[in-house]
Amino acid sequence: MLKDSLFYAKILLFGEYGIIQDSMGLSIPYNSYKGSLKLNSSGNETDSESNRHLKLFRDYLKGLSDKNELLFKLDFQQFDTDLENGMSFESSIPQGFGVGSSGALVAAIYDRYAIEKFVISDQPESSQIAGLKNIFGQMESYFHGKSSGLDPLICYLNLPVLIRSKEDMNTVGLPEADALGKGAIFLINSGSPGKTEPMVNIFMEKMKNDGFRNMLKSEFKKYNDACIQAFLKRDVQPLFHNIKELSSLLLNNFKPMIPVMFHKLWKEGIESNAYYLKLCGSGGGGYFLGFTQDIQEARKRLKDYPIEIVFTF
Repeated sequence: MLKDSLFYAKILLFGEYGIIQDSMGLSIPYNSYKGSLKLNSSGNETDSESNRHLKLFRDYLKGLSDKNELLFKLDFQQFDTDLENGMSFESSIPQGFGVGSSGALVAAIYDRYAIEKFVISDQPESSQIAGLKNIFGQMESYFHGKSSGLDPLICYLNLPVLIRSKEDMNTVGLPEADALGKGAIFLINSGSPGKTEPMVNIFMEKMKNDGFRNMLKSEFKKYNDACIQAFLKRDVQPLFHNIKELSSLLLNNFKPMIPVMFHKLWKEGIESNAYYLKLCGSGGGGYFLGFTQDIQEARKRLKDYPIEIVFTF
């Protein structure tokens, strides 16, 4: 029998792309979506497709293991047995929307088959988190070509993580939400999935430009890090001042990651101060994050797009 372990979605509130250049990052679990490994012999098409994908993922991990490159020990015997018994990954997490669909799958495989797993306490040490992140980065590279490992880390821990640098990260408490507050952080659905690998390739190409690199190290880092500090303190006015600057910076420098139909909406939010948009993950489609001090006004202006509330002020 498979243990029924659920793994939830995640949202990178702040730090997209910038964490590559040692900006701060803040990632949180998002429990509206979840996934789990299931043994299912019903043989319907969805299950068999998932099973085939899992077998390919198994082959990738086995290849690393055969070359002594896998960063941890995996119980391939049990993995193979479960696959032959029709195991699938049943998930409500939308794929290509920046909320951790592959991260949840990676976390589930590690949880089920890793030998000598990291034992995670309620307050794990930074070195433990960094070690897990490296393992997950190697595993998730199968899906994206290159991965920081952050998404599966959040899905596995189901705790918010504050990233100060590549090796300095810890779980963190979030400010208490105000259920009656008018202000909100929300997801807005672009209506079509994005693909992480092409977006990362565009970013790496941009990184060859001195001006872009300098912008990332100075302006982006300044506004991104200030947003995180203000959010964690629940300091609303500095948060919205800096998120406006960050939203403008993204529109001016990350246009390929923002679908063309969103350029006008993005600009209107900045000019009206009704809401501010930013990337949620790599961009290119999927979800985008919105910040507003008046959610009803934001809903009116964004009436053509579905909105999901993440946090209220």
